[in-house]
Amino acid sequence: MEERLRTALRSAMRSRDPVATAALRSALGALDNATAVPVEASTASVPAAGEHVARGVAGLGAAEAARQELTPAEAEAVVRSEVTQRRSAAEQYPAGAAADRLRAEADVLAALLP
Repeated sequence: MEERLRTALRSAMRSRDPVATAALRSALGALDNATAVPVEASTASVPAAGEHVARGVAGLGAAEAARQELTPAEAEAVVRSEVTQRRSAAEQYPAGAAADRLRAEADVLAALLP
């Protein structure tokens, strides 16, 4: 799913389609957020103490935590959620440019779903 979104983003950027570019960037950001490690899990393995700061870590990448892996079904659910959020937000706006843009973004993302 992520690779399809990235490929579509490259295509949208080349064709200078601002609606598709915004929708795809937002969906990729949502996927990145979904793979983030919860704060409790990322600080559970911090060493006891650093030389200068209590509970500090030293070294390049010492505070990095591995990201979670999403199954294809989970990634698809994240994108479906983005589509439904845009469609429900479009209903909140009166008829006009903002609602049309949100519907167009939802259509771009929906077209990439299996």
